[in-house]
Amino acid sequence: MIAAVVHGNHVLLVRRANPPDAGRWGFPGGKIEVGETIRQAAVRELVEETGITGQAHEVFAAVDAFDHDEAGLLRQHFVLVAVRCDWISGQLAAGDDALEARWFPLDEVNEAKVALSLDVANIAGQAFDIVAKGFDTSTN
Repeated sequence: MIAAVVHGNHVLLVRRANPPDAGRWGFPGGKIEVGETIRQAAVRELVEETGITGQAHEVFAAVDAFDHDEAGLLRQHFVLVAVRCDWISGQLAAGDDALEARWFPLDEVNEAKVALSLDVANIAGQAFDIVAKGFDTSTN
């Protein structure tokens, strides 16, 4: 599960500390804990990795993420479910599984000025489109 946070014309990304995509920039996220909903997990992971409190809205995309070893053999296959979240409060600070956390302008993400995880620019664009249209199908 990943939390796609749009705030103004920026999107929140973290530089991953662990596989898959260690060292690359992607959305805050992680595994869902037993008994958690997707939205609850998005909000929890957001706080743990960035110090930001958010409100989860719609689930809007899913991305395959593959973790391969040095020989190219598949170790794990993750399905990352994207949840659009709003910033509520908090000061940005990398924590938990994040090496860094930063707000990126959408154009910088689209131009891939930093090493991004697969589909980050696409997911960010979808999240911005949802915000622009005022669309929200969340059911908490």
